[in-house]
Amino acid sequence: MDEIKVCMSLRSLLPADAPSIAGWARDPEFCREAGWSTSLGRQAHLEFQDRIISSPPPGLLRLGAEVGGILVGYVDLHGTAPDTRELGFLIGERDRWGQGLGRRAAAAGLDHGFGELGLKVIWAEALEGNRRSMGILRGLGFTETGPGTIGEFRGVTGVHRRFALSAREWGLRDAPWIPSL
Repeated sequence: MDEIKVCMSLRSLLPADAPSIAGWARDPEFCREAGWSTSLGRQAHLEFQDRIISSPPPGLLRLGAEVGGILVGYVDLHGTAPDTRELGFLIGERDRWGQGLGRRAAAAGLDHGFGELGLKVIWAEALEGNRRSMGILRGLGFTETGPGTIGEFRGVTGVHRRFALSAREWGLRDAPWIPSL
């Protein structure tokens, strides 16, 4: 499928975003893919998202990913080291998958981390069964650094693959694998 041409922006999440994010849990297929519980009710998901937005755990910077003023996902930059963070990204609503939004959200997270936060290295991990996430990371120039912990993706146990990217490497914006944002 061709990528749609969109402008992705990141912004602080607001309490009013919690119902939208919690609403993504209505789709059990989304929950399996994202690693969210399928056994929690709507209210529990809403309360969890509200807590994450209003009182995030130490070291978590979660930014909303928007296209045309619509919240389509979020990006996490997690960690407390002064020059390194872990990147995470999620696109809600399955009908938005396969349009290049995950790649654009991850790239916007890299721009924010390296540009706004002045990070030197951003790392990420994806379970080996999550081929889409691994493809996004590799496509953005991340280098695999080795195996991580054991985890589960869509009910299958596997190994997390760890990746890293430096600010210097990300600065090569004219490289052919970097999409125009």
